[in-house]
Parts: sequence; structure tokens; C-alpha cells
Amino acid sequence: MNKKIILVLRIVVAIILIQTLRYKFTAHPDSVYIFSKVGLEPFGRIGIGVLELISAILLIIPRTIWLGALLTVGIISGAVMMHLTQLGIEINNDGGTLFYLALVTLILSLIILFDQRKNIPFIGSKI
Repeated sequence: MNKKIILVLRIVVAIILIQTLRYKFTAHPDSVYIFSKVGLEPFGRIGIGVLELISAILLIIPRTIWLGALLTVGIISGAVMMHLTQLGIEINNDGGTLFYLALVTLILSLIILFDQRKNIPFIGSKI
């Protein structure tokens, strides 16, 4: 895929991940509600926030793009599953914004990961 498109996707995913951190790290009521409902408040909220920050940084560094995308896919898959099983699509009358943002992030991360598949150690050399 075009390197410029992948760069834009990486930046978009990193911005989404970083933008949501202020809600997690400042204990915004919606964030506290979400993580309380799934039984992960406060350590899960803060821990997942730290992992999202690491993912965003890894997505920006050229040698670790694949790792950032993989970590993001794992984290956001968990978020999507929580929405589908425990939280519901809509949270506090947000119209499903958080769920749809998670889906977009997941899809973009999968595209990035697919593009970077040859750079994954041990696996990439066999593709």
C-alpha cells in the first residue's frame, strides 16, 4: 500500500489513542463509569491508558509500527468486545460514538498491521 496513506493511517490511530488518554488519566466520569461497569476501575483504566500511550508511540516509530498496530488491535478488540457484551453500543447517550470510534481504530490498525506483516520478526520472513 502507498507509504503516504499508511503514514496518515498511523497518525490518525495515534491521535485517536492519545486523544482518549485525557479521559482515562483525569478520571472523567464517563471513563470511570465504563471501567467500573466492566470491573476494571481504577487500575484497568490507568493500565489500558498507559498501553494506549505506548501503542501510539510505537505506531510513530518506523521500526516498531507493526508492534504498535498489533498492540492497538489487541487493546481495541477488547474494547469492542466489552461494548458488545457488557456495555452496549451507546454509553451515557453518546449515540454510539465511543463504539464506532473503537471500530474505526480497530479497522485502521488491522490495515496498518497487514501492511507491516513482512516486518514482524519470525513471521514476516515466512510471508
